[in-house]
Amino acid sequence: MVDIVLLGCGGTMPLKDRWLTSAFIRCQKTGILIDCGEGTQIAAAQQHISRSSIDVILLTHFHADHVSGLPGLLLTMGNEGRTEPVDIYGPEGISSVIPALCILVTLPFEVRLHELHEDAGLQTVCRIDSLCIEAFPVVHRIPCFGFRLTLSRCGKFNPERARELNIPVYLWGELQKNETATGPDGTVYRAADVLGAPRRGISVLYSTDTRPNGQLEQAMQGCDLAIIEGMFGDDEKRERAAETMHMTFPEAAFMAARAKPARVWLTHFSPSLPDPETYLPDVQQIYPAIELGFSGKSLNLRYPED
Repeated sequence: MVDIVLLGCGGTMPLKDRWLTSAFIRCQKTGILIDCGEGTQIAAAQQHISRSSIDVILLTHFHADHVSGLPGLLLTMGNEGRTEPVDIYGPEGISSVIPALCILVTLPFEVRLHELHEDAGLQTVCRIDSLCIEAFPVVHRIPCFGFRLTLSRCGKFNPERARELNIPVYLWGELQKNETATGPDGTVYRAADVLGAPRRGISVLYSTDTRPNGQLEQAMQGCDLAIIEGMFGDDEKRERAAETMHMTFPEAAFMAARAKPARVWLTHFSPSLPDPETYLPDVQQIYPAIELGFSGKSLNLRYPED
């Protein structure tokens, strides 16, 4: 099960009813924050999300509207009692950017910084149990990444086969999580002997601040939810979008129509776009599964039925 909350959907500067860009994802027991624009910790509090429950922070890039909320958030996490380490992933330069940004913050927990490299292409950021977080470079004015989170799912457990192999019942759960399990007499049992083929899991993609590109389009394929930017509402702003390395609603919609994710949320709206809903009907004609993001928009994704 994966829970997603869009904390902010604004770009450049916050508006009175629109926090800057950020999303919180709860996957099993892991709390993941993607980007941390100004006001992120307030938006999280409004959605009853404990700031201290954030274990991993993924930063798309180092423009201020994506990272300016980080010092205050980390300070609040410490004030809420967090003592476990926090892992922060971002583009090259993170080892100097984050300490400089947080120079006034003293924390009771370790912050572990991890660099992502553009020339590595699609890369595995980390694995946490059955969750795999991947990053891929996109096309912006400075190094910038999108992220895809995939919660895998093992095949169906065959209890009849487990009994035939005399596998103790208390090891059945372990074999559904690990490749092997060892019995009290030292016998090693293999999950492959009692599990069917892997089943479809859950995938969520998040990518802002980019021009349309093949890497993003490919990463969107098969996603249950793709959260992508629509900085400008219509193609009258396409020249401006190209100049600033962002996307218009139609550009995002045509890319989604080719990639076919199950659902799309548009986010990262320009301050010059006060009424994004005006442009929604037109892009839904291009790809009907498109919705508009807003601060507090949430979704619970469950494994598909067998």
